[in-house]
Amino acid sequence: MHNEHKIKLFTCRASKDFALKVAKSMNLELGSADVLTFSDGEFQPCYNESVRGATVFIIQSTFPPCENLFELLQMIDAARRASAHKVIAVMPYFGWARQDRKDKPRVSIGAKLVANMLHAAGCDRVMTCDLHADQIQGFFDFPVDHIYASAVFLPYLKAMNIENLAIAAPDMGGAKRANAYARYLECPVIICHKSREKANVVGSITAIGDVKGKNVVIVDDMIDTAGTLAKAANVLKEMGALSVRACATHPVLSGPAYDRIAESALEEVIVSDTIPLSNDPAKDKSKITVLSMTKIFADIINKVYNYEPISTSFIN
Repeated sequence: MHNEHKIKLFTCRASKDFALKVAKSMNLELGSADVLTFSDGEFQPCYNESVRGATVFIIQSTFPPCENLFELLQMIDAARRASAHKVIAVMPYFGWARQDRKDKPRVSIGAKLVANMLHAAGCDRVMTCDLHADQIQGFFDFPVDHIYASAVFLPYLKAMNIENLAIAAPDMGGAKRANAYARYLECPVIICHKSREKANVVGSITAIGDVKGKNVVIVDDMIDTAGTLAKAANVLKEMGALSVRACATHPVLSGPAYDRIAESALEEVIVSDTIPLSNDPAKDKSKITVLSMTKIFADIINKVYNYEPISTSFIN
């Protein structure tokens, strides 16, 4: 279908590499934009070309610091004020997604607040990958394209032809995702049950299911400090697993995460490129395999722009 509104692809600073690969997949040039930074740290993004009447896609993952989110909000606002026809936020990683409910009194629901801010900035649509909880889509009053990283992880795992494979969920919340993977790979599921002492600190982990003699792959939506993951891997190994790997969409990898992965029983950690890995040479990345989501995002952007159905693109 011919679309009378031209497509324009822009990026914010934190997702530049990801955006360049998406643009290359689409045979497009990334649009030109700059960020003016003041001496106090305040910044102001600016488009260097007209976006009038265009369908504008702005690519940015909103991992910390908050500047990454605020830069995206300002880019949306600037495009809206420059008479863009539609402004679509492409957020490979949607930050603040863990704050999706009041799990204790007097806390913010950060994910809903971010959804409200995107709406207030003038966003028409959001495209994201593996939200921490599917129901976050309900926080938005406009369309959300929820892309699954299983589209790159499952073919990779299938091609490995692992014998005696079992898929593990690192906690009860990941059971649905683990079940979907296990169904596709035709193998059993193991559920890990954890008790948390406090945020980012795991108490004890027990595994439910047949672990002995299995090559286990733990699937999750993100790895933050890798505490849960390393502990689960070590517990599974102690329970007789032949090998333990992990598959996680968003490599947040904060604090001691790289060391924990290096020192754990994990053989391989498969992640996507929604968040760039640390470029610190001191961080041990030898066990980490990165699979790119850029071709899938390029395909979905094309389909959304041309009003084509996208449901066929999902393995869920």
